[in-house]
Amino acid sequence: MKSITVFCGSSFGTEDIFKEQTFLLGQTLAKQHIELVYGGSDTGLMGTVANGALSEGGKVTGVLPYFLQSKEIAHKNLTELILVETMHERKTKMSDLCDGVIVLPGGYGTLEEFFEMITWGQLGLHKKPIGILNIDGFYDDLIRLVQTMVDKGFLKQVNSDMLLISANIEELLEKMRNYEAPTVAKWISKDEV
Repeated sequence: MKSITVFCGSSFGTEDIFKEQTFLLGQTLAKQHIELVYGGSDTGLMGTVANGALSEGGKVTGVLPYFLQSKEIAHKNLTELILVETMHERKTKMSDLCDGVIVLPGGYGTLEEFFEMITWGQLGLHKKPIGILNIDGFYDDLIRLVQTMVDKGFLKQVNSDMLLISANIEELLEKMRNYEAPTVAKWISKDEV
């Protein structure tokens, strides 16, 4: 993997471990020569992951819609900041620039980005690994919900297995490196999305 997109909150959350592990993730990506692609902001966990990568000399590309420049203050020290028109264009660009995705704690926006990426994978529009860094059990309830979707017949086990989960950065990256996408019939094309 040469580049990973990280989706995370523009807030820090209530626990110090969120910020600590996010900074460590950024550092780890840089040390492993993996480019960080993220939302381009200097706030919350978004700024923290970028600062972690930059602290180790890593390459960091931010993707930020023009209209969010005043709300999510653009990070001034990135390797590259790409400005786009819409949120959808942001996600598409972040997807195009990466070999895999890691989801950290966040709110509605983070979940929306995560679910779109995992859905695109389910539909066979990409074969990229999607990982959750489950810091301090933040995503335990979501993981249970995914299992409920399987148990109640709304999600196939093979699609549930696409989701890579760990509370440990190195373990998650190893799972992502070894990921093999399920064979999925391409019943829609990327242009139809």
